[in-house]
This record gives sequence, structure tokens and C-alpha cells, in this order.
Amino acid sequence: MAVDNRIYDRLGGSWWDEGNPLNMLHGSFTPGRFGYFRGVLERVGREPAGMRALDVGCGGGFMAEEFARLGCEVVGIDPSPVSIGTARQHAASGGLTIGYLVATGERLPLADESFELAYCCDVLEHVSSVEQVIKETARVLKPGGIYLFDTINRTPASKVLAIKAMQDWRLTRMVDTRLHCWEMFIKPAELEETLRRHSLRLDEITGLGPRANKLALLRNFTRARRGRLTYGELSRRMNVGRTTSTAISYMGYATKQP
Repeated sequence: MAVDNRIYDRLGGSWWDEGNPLNMLHGSFTPGRFGYFRGVLERVGREPAGMRALDVGCGGGFMAEEFARLGCEVVGIDPSPVSIGTARQHAASGGLTIGYLVATGERLPLADESFELAYCCDVLEHVSSVEQVIKETARVLKPGGIYLFDTINRTPASKVLAIKAMQDWRLTRMVDTRLHCWEMFIKPAELEETLRRHSLRLDEITGLGPRANKLALLRNFTRARRGRLTYGELSRRMNVGRTTSTAISYMGYATKQP
């Protein structure tokens, strides 16, 4: 059964509202991901200011705004027109110049080798073709360009957290729809092979996940479900960031080869 990606149109008008379940992807997820990505650029000696950066599946613009503040020239694409409208409005209200387009990762309306940086967060496990999204991303990256990513691993641990706790169990689930499909989660070795087929050399993978106590995590999911805790606060209490384990989610980077 396919995932319900129409949720990003139904709820996409208020990504930045902490009461919106989609805002859970901001609280501690944004600083957790962005801190690692910024560190990667520092380690490989890439100055972000002036870089053309592509945000594949930008949603409401959480990550796009972070990279724009670093001085990147950001283009964000997403298939949800509602989400793109929200991202545009929020960027404008903050005085940020970001180019947003309604488009899919499988068919990017962008020129070959036109970006030095591309990134894809919480997206690959939702798309119709991971192969095509990676192929298109590689096409628009310049040789030597950096590809940053995170996605969910297909393991028993991810089934418990991302499927059972966050989706199936009545007392803890975020939304009453099929947000994820466990069979669409991607093992690191599978992603590495796909990257390799499209001239992207995998340079590093590291864990990404909640660092909060597991029992506290479940209690907070229950509180959010009952309306006693905002989803933004739930995310912050999850304390998502870099972990030693890739059992739930992982992030990393690859380099476009000549």
C-alpha cells in the first residue's frame, strides 16, 4: 500500500505551527540534521556562502532557510503546492530570498550540473522511485558536488518507532493516516549501491535518531496525541541528533564523481 503523500497538501498550510504534526520535523530534527550537514561542509573544506544549493522535497522550508542563512543560493522543490506556498510566505516574512518550485524529485526542471550542493531530508522513503530521484539529483550536481541526505532504515527498530508508535498505535500515533510504509524504508547498502550507479561516491554514513529515554519518548507521544504537548515541543524533547546506531534512521554525504 502506498503512503499518503497528500497529507502535505492537507496540513501543508501550517508547517511552522507547533501544533501541526508536520512541525515535529523541525523542533530537534532541523538542528540535528543541519548541525551534521554544516559540519560536513567544514570538514571537506567547502565554503557555503555563494554555493548553489538544491533542497529536494523542501516541504515548508525548514532546511532551506537554514542553508539560506549560511549564504547559499537555495532552490527548493516539492510536489505539494500548498507546502511551497507556505515556504515562500515564511521565507519572505523573514527577509530570505529562496527560489521555490512545484516539482518532483523524479523530474527536476533544472539544468545539468547547475548546483554545487544538494540535500534530501526525510524524503527518499516517500518517493515513487528512489532510483530516479538519485539519478536526477546526480544530473544537476556539478562534478565534485556534495550530496547530503537522511532517510529511515528498514529494520525491526524502525518498524517499532516509525510504524507502530508513530503511525499504528492509537494512543501514540501522530496522524490518522499512512505516513510511512516500512517496505519503502531503505537499508544503507541499498542506498550506497544506488548512489554508485549514478556516479555518487558514498563518503560517510552515521546514525540519526532520538536520544531521549525510550519510556519518556512514548509518554510524550501519548501527551502530544491527547493535545497536552505541541508537536514542536515533542520534537525538542526527542532530542534528535547524531547517534552511533543507524538502526532507526541515518544520514550521510556523497560526492559527485567526474
